[in-house]
Amino acid sequence: MQDDVTDLHEHPRDTRRPGEAGFTILLLLASLFLLYSAYDISGFEALSAPGTLPMVTTLIMCLTGGLIALRTWKLPQIAGQTFSREILPPVLIVMALLLLGYALALKPLGFLPTSFLFLTLSIKLLWRQGWGRTLAISLLTLAIIYLVFRVIFSVLMPAGIFPEAEMLQFFRNMLGGGA
Repeated sequence: MQDDVTDLHEHPRDTRRPGEAGFTILLLLASLFLLYSAYDISGFEALSAPGTLPMVTTLIMCLTGGLIALRTWKLPQIAGQTFSREILPPVLIVMALLLLGYALALKPLGFLPTSFLFLTLSIKLLWRQGWGRTLAISLLTLAIIYLVFRVIFSVLMPAGIFPEAEMLQFFRNMLGGGA
């Protein structure tokens, strides 16, 4: 807990955590962008214009965001805490990169190999068990996902390099003598 305070309304804060100042600036910038977008609706022609309420709302967001940012910037940082350790640890960066890799590899490789690779690497990274358990959990999870989405609900997934259609036809022939 930051300051061992349960109710911030009764107790003033005297420190700021890593990333708080930057986050308040991002909120202020987003509010300014929304104010500009609200102005683009109809300008400030009259109080009854379509853009008036969005402009007033985003103006309030800008004012309060600016006050919060100013107050936050004045607070001293908590000693011993860093942004990279407290807010953006390495495991979070690795998981984000794995998700990006999954998104990029899904179309060329297909759902099954890409998902198996993603699940295996993610489980190995986060669970830190042996490769046997990791591979078993990955295969079981992928089989359940495939069964639910592809077989039961017939969701189309990128085929890629895995001969999924042939595999499905093989099982259909085995189970029901399908065409």
